[in-house]
Amino acid sequence: MPARTGTAHVVTTTRKYKDRVYHTHLLRRSYREGGAVKNETLGNLSHLPDALIDIIRRSLQGETFVPLAKAFEIERSRAHGQVQAVSTAMQRLGFASLIAAKPCRERDLVLAMIASRIVAPQTKLATTRWWHTTTLAEDFAVSDANEDDLYAAMDWLRQRQATIEKKLAKRHLSAGGLVLYDLSSSYFEGTTCPLAKRGYNRDGKHGMLQVNYGLLTDARGCPVAVSVHEGNTADSTTFMPEVQRLRTDFGIEHMVMVGDRGMISQKAIQEMRDSDGIGWITALKSVSIRPLIEQGQLQLGLFDERNLVELSSPDYPGERLVACRNPQLAKLRAHKREALLCATENKLETIKVRVAGGRLAGQDAIGVCVGKVVNQYKVAKHFELVIDETSFSFARKADSVAGEAALDGLYIIRTSLPATEMTGADCVRNYKSLANVERAFRSLKTIDLKVRPIHHRLADRVRAHIFLCMLAYYVEWHMREAWRELMFADTDQEAKATRDPVAPATRSETALAKVSQHTLDDGSPAHSFSTLMADLATLVRNTCRTPLAAADAPTFDILTTPSAKQQRAMKLLEQIPA
Repeated sequence: MPARTGTAHVVTTTRKYKDRVYHTHLLRRSYREGGAVKNETLGNLSHLPDALIDIIRRSLQGETFVPLAKAFEIERSRAHGQVQAVSTAMQRLGFASLIAAKPCRERDLVLAMIASRIVAPQTKLATTRWWHTTTLAEDFAVSDANEDDLYAAMDWLRQRQATIEKKLAKRHLSAGGLVLYDLSSSYFEGTTCPLAKRGYNRDGKHGMLQVNYGLLTDARGCPVAVSVHEGNTADSTTFMPEVQRLRTDFGIEHMVMVGDRGMISQKAIQEMRDSDGIGWITALKSVSIRPLIEQGQLQLGLFDERNLVELSSPDYPGERLVACRNPQLAKLRAHKREALLCATENKLETIKVRVAGGRLAGQDAIGVCVGKVVNQYKVAKHFELVIDETSFSFARKADSVAGEAALDGLYIIRTSLPATEMTGADCVRNYKSLANVERAFRSLKTIDLKVRPIHHRLADRVRAHIFLCMLAYYVEWHMREAWRELMFADTDQEAKATRDPVAPATRSETALAKVSQHTLDDGSPAHSFSTLMADLATLVRNTCRTPLAAADAPTFDILTTPSAKQQRAMKLLEQIPA
């Protein structure tokens, strides 16, 4: 038989049997015999892996294969996806021109610090080490920067703060629109900064020095400006300077300020009354609600059929009062009060036993122990205490408890706006929008950007650091809005304008499904901001070279192919309004 020398090739056949599909891969050779083309099966390759079958097929078609290590080698790999995400958001927001109209070294450093604050917040020294593990240093042209360069850039940023905030105000604040304002604090590591003072500590770091800072946002919670104050500055004293800044620096003559009951003082209200064009929305303190009930101006029976009542009082001339009662909040407060009372009674009973057993004596000594207990849970007003040299007794003040219980779930919004400008329901909704500022503080302080603890010693460096964190939150805020559909966030934002303003906020069915199932509609995992950024960080830029090439031969980059979810995340950022 003559030798058969025809070309070998791989043939794949497909057949279906009982709803299953079977593939057969055969190695065949074609040859001529008597003028006819025939095929000879050399072997069955079906048991081999698909990847190996593909290599055999392509090799028989003339392709040449070499070991991967001989083709090219990877010199270094750097995380890129999360840096690309932040950079894309910055470009859409025109962030570079917001910082400075003309390119300069300081602008590059500030942009890099803001981006690194979003991706991995660390000290300035640690930042200069970390960003070389990603593409951030290269993409933002700061590869040669050290910590001294960053400090100098912060000083430059501090000098430009007023200009940048004016640009932000022009973007997001409008005449007659809402402006939200609140104050928070962060603790210091160190004792030499002149801003560091002891004050009301919102971080739970009692006894530590702190700095206060106030945040101005639009109605959505998008940050516009930040001011820094000494740590012992009272909330209310910072409010009117911000109102004046809105007028003189930002050129907004007509506005509606929204602040909580501890922020907008009676003195500030009087000043705003004397100034045309400034409206305000705040709430009454609980001690001011009781007189309205005792004088009959607010009748609790009105809440039997509704949860919102508008009223007026001669004690608040020219103002509208919107009283609200939330039954769920009332139950929560009643449960909390009872728990605190019971916990206090248990500790007081322990002291009583010690006194009766002679282990604790003396009116002063007993009083100190009792004072610590009743003040621990802030319920001293609800107890009748009888202390002498050798005995101690206590009892609840039923009238005091009942009087406080009558106000459970009750709060009153006060505003200068007439009903023709804003309905009572909208007044309540807009006051509750202060939660947007509180959300911003949580992100600034703990969740993502970590403004605290503060290590800087110079006052202006502290101000620059907090302003830098605010700018980072500005970018992150827009990223969060763009990524709502990929995260656990509720995408139905329009419902906020029509839902019951007093009842507890409810999420849409879509959002509840995401929370309960931890997945999106397509079955892929739902994300938080941090986990989505971590997922994008798996997109890597590999710098490669050919091993046999000369030492000075150019390298080339290969990027990780993004998944469908990662591509969607990037496309959503590209849709941020410019």
